[in-house]
Amino acid sequence: MQLSEQEIIRREKLNKLVEMGINAFPADEYKITDTTESIKKEFAESKQVKIAGRLMSRRIQGKASFAELQDSTGRIQVYFNRDEICPGENKDLYNEVYKHLLDIGDIIGVEGELFTTQVGEMTVLVKNFTILTKSLRPLPQAKTDDNGVVHDAFNDPELRYRQRYVDLTVNPHVKEIFVKRTKLFNAMRTFFNDAGYFEVETPILQSIPGGAAARPFITHHNALDIPLYLRIANELYLKRLIVGGFDGVYEFSKNFRNEGMDRTHNPEFTAMEIYVAYKDYNWMMDFTEKLLEFCATQVNGTTKAQFGDHEIDFKAPYARVSMTEAIQKFTGFDITGKTEQELFDFAKSIGIEVNETMGKGKLIDEIFGEKCEGNFIQPTFITDYPIEMSPLTKKHRSKEGLTERFELMVCGKEIANAYSELNDPIDQRERFEEQLKLSEKGDDEAGQFIDEDFLRALEYGMPPTSGLGIGMDRLIMFLTNNASIQEVLFFPQMRPEKAIPQVELGEDEKVIIEILNSQEEPFALAELKERSQLSGKKWDKASKNLTKNNLMKVEKIEDNLLVKLV
Repeated sequence: MQLSEQEIIRREKLNKLVEMGINAFPADEYKITDTTESIKKEFAESKQVKIAGRLMSRRIQGKASFAELQDSTGRIQVYFNRDEICPGENKDLYNEVYKHLLDIGDIIGVEGELFTTQVGEMTVLVKNFTILTKSLRPLPQAKTDDNGVVHDAFNDPELRYRQRYVDLTVNPHVKEIFVKRTKLFNAMRTFFNDAGYFEVETPILQSIPGGAAARPFITHHNALDIPLYLRIANELYLKRLIVGGFDGVYEFSKNFRNEGMDRTHNPEFTAMEIYVAYKDYNWMMDFTEKLLEFCATQVNGTTKAQFGDHEIDFKAPYARVSMTEAIQKFTGFDITGKTEQELFDFAKSIGIEVNETMGKGKLIDEIFGEKCEGNFIQPTFITDYPIEMSPLTKKHRSKEGLTERFELMVCGKEIANAYSELNDPIDQRERFEEQLKLSEKGDDEAGQFIDEDFLRALEYGMPPTSGLGIGMDRLIMFLTNNASIQEVLFFPQMRPEKAIPQVELGEDEKVIIEILNSQEEPFALAELKERSQLSGKKWDKASKNLTKNNLMKVEKIEDNLLVKLV
């Protein structure tokens, strides 16, 4: 492993601590009595406190030092004074350990008393401190210049998502997103539990992927010697529980779809699905409005949320527009009664990419997605979907060719999907068979299996039921003003990290690296060469090796050649 200069220095400090008999990774419990938040809420002069956290900054001034300690609730100032920490003759704990062997990022425990500085800042006067964890890698530290410009901020998305642990440490606002995410789940659970519905768990590994139109991930069970699929939805299992006598069940499920990745899609995502017996999709629309109004208020303290340029209001009621009306309004085309060929020709005429694998449902879905979806900014129910798009939904009670289904659109994106659930086993078998034909035609998102056990369950009788699914990741995106799904997932899926080349550095290369490390700004090439004091031959060999291994970079800016570390 190639260590940076800073990493080498920190390991040397660790060795010195060990030589002094100090364990930098102690196993003992450290009994905390206070947090940053509790200190600030219940501040009292001279109050004794005991806290722990990460050392985030310090300003050493001889025998005294102000520093900042960060715990899970925030930051607080701490004041280290040599004579307070070391009242006897031995001053090593301050002079050696604190001043020279501690680093930014180290986790320490602090005991002391509270006081207020002359500028009015609540501060802990340190009486004793304990090293709890030595940080062997330096944290990225943003610097603000005299003009207020921030440099070296840890804001590269690739690094932030891969190293979320660093992101959470140095970008405190990121933590608030995930606090709100948990608030959302808690609020939803409260709403369902208060309504008398029951939280359940269903299988993630399934013998048949069902409940949605999506491409599954496939694995193999060695003991049973059968293929298994990571679930694409939990719908069919939850309906089995309604057959079994539960009046209302819900689940927060991890689902997996082997499809594209973009700012609103991750192959692993969280959905909530709820099924309530003796209800229909009209009831579910009213229920959904109340649910989201409650959740928005619990998360943000208001029904309103800013998303990009739009202020969204989750206060009920929401507008209701049928899919037929939406397509007619935004394209002038009435899909009612149209054949597959007519839909194909129209979609092609308005610039939508189509192919022979698309059935009526896929064509209508493409037309709506391309020409209508983005126009719905405030929460809007799109209702009464064509039967070809909804293989698990009851036929509309009064509109031929349609189903009792709605999707909730916000800022042009679907965040909820609901039906009056199809409970006629004969009709359901026919719908499954139609999906199978589409799959054989080449639609890789159509259902490729008929779930005989689910059909058997329906044959025992499922009461009239309405179901609702909500994409939890998308919903929290709207509630926290994040346009990228990666921002609301602790660990989003990413390509494998490129291996860092292992480079054997000679003494000449190390000299150049050390000089480049000595300042943040790039060096002029001539100055760097002069300061290295290497002969022309040694300089050429060392600099070429560093450049070839992508450790050093030479850039031409105007008429100057500047060198910096990569």
